[in-house]
Amino acid sequence: MNAYAAMKQYQTVNVNAQISEADPHRLIQMLMDGGLQRVAQAKGAMQHSNVALKGEQIGKAIAIIGGLRESLDHKQGGEVAGNLDSLYAFMQQRLSQANLRNEVALLDEVTELLREVKSGWDGIRQS
Repeated sequence: MNAYAAMKQYQTVNVNAQISEADPHRLIQMLMDGGLQRVAQAKGAMQHSNVALKGEQIGKAIAIIGGLRESLDHKQGGEVAGNLDSLYAFMQQRLSQANLRNEVALLDEVTELLREVKSGWDGIRQS
């Protein structure tokens, strides 16, 4: 096993342990963190003309945001859940456009939106 494979295996075990111990609030935080990381990695790949990695990371970010959409409770969340669903759909659309157009600005836009949502979510825990 090479060092890279060993590191990936360690990360998988470490993440799985964190997930199994996390409460629902923390799981959403982890999804948001993961989405932000994937968008940042896609931006780096885009800036270095690594088309394959850019597409892979944008695809992962879209899937993570899809997970956030699926976690919304529209009965309990009402209008807020509906607004978040629309915002997440918009983010997914912008990520797809960024991938097709190779536009860093669209990735930055999604990053700012997701950071804003995450900031509000993080504030829920503190109150």
